[in-house]
Amino acid sequence: MRAFIVDRYGKSGLRAGEVPEPQVGQHDVLVQVHAAGVNALDLKIRDGEFKLVLPYRPPFVLGNDVAGVVVRVGAGVRRFQPGDEVYARPDKARIGTFAELISLSEDDLALKPKRLTMEEAASVPLVGLTAWQALVEIADLRKGQKVFIQAGAGGVGTFAIQLAKHLGATVATTTSTANVDLVERLGADVVIDYRKDDFETVLRDYDVVLNSLDDETLMKSLRVLKSGGKLVSISGPPDPAFARELGKPWILRPVMRVLSHRVRKAARRRQVGYSFLFMRANGQQLGEITSLIDAEIIQPVVDRIFPFEATNEALAYVQTGRAKGKVVVKARNSSEEESRP
Repeated sequence: MRAFIVDRYGKSGLRAGEVPEPQVGQHDVLVQVHAAGVNALDLKIRDGEFKLVLPYRPPFVLGNDVAGVVVRVGAGVRRFQPGDEVYARPDKARIGTFAELISLSEDDLALKPKRLTMEEAASVPLVGLTAWQALVEIADLRKGQKVFIQAGAGGVGTFAIQLAKHLGATVATTTSTANVDLVERLGADVVIDYRKDDFETVLRDYDVVLNSLDDETLMKSLRVLKSGGKLVSISGPPDPAFARELGKPWILRPVMRVLSHRVRKAARRRQVGYSFLFMRANGQQLGEITSLIDAEIIQPVVDRIFPFEATNEALAYVQTGRAKGKVVVKARNSSEEESRP
């Protein structure tokens, strides 16, 4: 099958090629890829930023978001059948959505929102689950609380703003002048144009911060939280809990402790909590997100759709940092045959 393969780590390491079709285990579902979301995470994996902690060894197929049609299921699968329209973020050990087919665990899948096209659906899983796990699972964001979501016009930001508003929170965000209208339409109550103002001088006594930017922004974010508040970072630094999650606590926990020492110490001093989030696959949570989308509570924001052959160009566009919402590659047309012989 056709796929985009990381032959070696680095910006020039991704190429189009042919790979064997994936195997389907007892509890696996084989999905014909119609569209795949493109994420900053793909760039980091391609460039080797996670090669010490995640099991990616070239050559491997890249890609972390998928929407498509079920073509075959394992003998133990009960919730899906051939012909179902589905979407998912595969488990971190089973990525590979930049391909014609992907095999993934039944537990990672959810039925695609009926309201969305395949391309719109492919934009959701990674950012949707990131927002859900940060705001619902870790922060336990409640009605009446205040949350600061950085980079509101980005993939995670556009989704997280809508989810936070649904949860009843007051939402602050940062964006550029050109995207102020967009984040206001999504529901942001306080919009800070980072080209004109410093969020640290505007925000006070927030309950939750979702950090997605650099270390300097992370440290400043601690200062806008009230005592007992929570800082959740998706851009690092990783903490010892992440090592436990990877199943390598004795090897990596001391490293993670050192990497996150500064921010954890600062958080304790200000009596706030710090958590690093590396989003995990979860079909059940994705099903909750499907319900919100079909109820018209959340609408994904898609900036551009590239043809499958232009996957490298799509990654280059994401790397510019100028995308509003998500970038997607389209692997096939909906009118094409739904299964392979």
